[in-house]
Amino acid sequence: MLPFSLERANSIEAAIAVAASGGRFIAGGTTLVDLMRDEVERPARLIDINSLPLEGIRVEGQELVIGALARMSEVAANADVRRHHPLIAESLIEGASPQIRNLASMGGNLLQRARCPYFRMLDAPCNKRTPNSGCSALHGLNAGSAILGTSDYCVATHPSDVAVALVALEATMRVRGPKSERTFPVEQLFRLPNDTPHLEHTILPSELIMDIRVPIGPRGQNARYLKVRDRASYEFALVSAAVALTQENGLLKHVRIAVGGVGTKPWRLQSCEAALIGKKLDRESIEQAAQLSLRGTRPLEHNHYKVDLLPRTIVRALEMAGGLS
Repeated sequence: MLPFSLERANSIEAAIAVAASGGRFIAGGTTLVDLMRDEVERPARLIDINSLPLEGIRVEGQELVIGALARMSEVAANADVRRHHPLIAESLIEGASPQIRNLASMGGNLLQRARCPYFRMLDAPCNKRTPNSGCSALHGLNAGSAILGTSDYCVATHPSDVAVALVALEATMRVRGPKSERTFPVEQLFRLPNDTPHLEHTILPSELIMDIRVPIGPRGQNARYLKVRDRASYEFALVSAAVALTQENGLLKHVRIAVGGVGTKPWRLQSCEAALIGKKLDRESIEQAAQLSLRGTRPLEHNHYKVDLLPRTIVRALEMAGGLS
C-alpha cells in the first residue's frame, strides 16, 4: 500500500470541502482498502466520514429514509425496513458475509467498484483501471462478465445486490456537493461503460451521499429478491432479480423488475414490465415477458449460460413475489 494521509471530518461541509480539493471519502473501507492494498486505487488523502450524522434509519411521511452511513447489517435488522421493505433486508443479507455487513455502509455499497478479475491485475490491460489500455476480459476469463450494457471497452458487472433492490423499489438518493444539493433516482447513479468505463457514477468525487429514500406502499410488501450464485454464501451473483408488484382484480397493476450479475450496472427491464401490466400473473404471461429480458444481450465465449439463466431467474422471482410458489 502506498503512503497516504488520513483526517477525520467534523462536519459535512468540511468533508465536502476537503473532497473538493482532492480528498477521497472513506467509511467502512471494505472495497477501498482492499483496492489500495492491491495498488489499484492510490489516493493520497483520505477523509474519514464516520463521525458525520448520516447513520439514521427512519420513516418520514410515505418514505423510508436510510442514512448513507448506516451499516448494511443495521439496515437489514431494522424493524421499519423489515416492515415496509423486506426486499431491502433480503438483498442485504444475500449480499455479503456478516463481518462485511457489520462494517460496510449503504453509500459505500452503491459506489463499490467492479469485480472483474482483470481490474485487480496490474499487469493486465483494463480500461476501467487505466483508460484506453484495453479490456482483457473481452477474450479472456469472462464467465462472470456482463451480457447487458457492455461495450468494446468494458464488460464488467456491477457487484451490488442492494442496488438492484433499490432500483426495483424506485428509490431516490440525496447528495450534497460544494455548491448545491440534489435528489435523483438510484437508477441514475450508474453510467454505462461506453468508451469511458473508468467513469462509473454520475456524482462528482466532491459530492457526498446523504441518504437513500424509498417510497412506502403495497409494492414493498409484494417484492422478492432471488440470487443465483456458485455457492450459498459470500459470493457474487451470476444472475439476480428483484421484483416489486401490485395486483388489482387479479391483474397486474404495477411491476418493477431489476436484475444483477448480468449488466454493467443494475439493470431495469422496462420491456418485461410493460408486457406484464394488465395481465394475469400466471406462468404463461410470466415466461413470455421474461424472454424479453434477452433483447440486447451480448454474451461472450464463457458466459453464454447467463442467456439461459436470466429469464428463468426472472420467472422464479415473479412467482415468488406474486405468491405463486
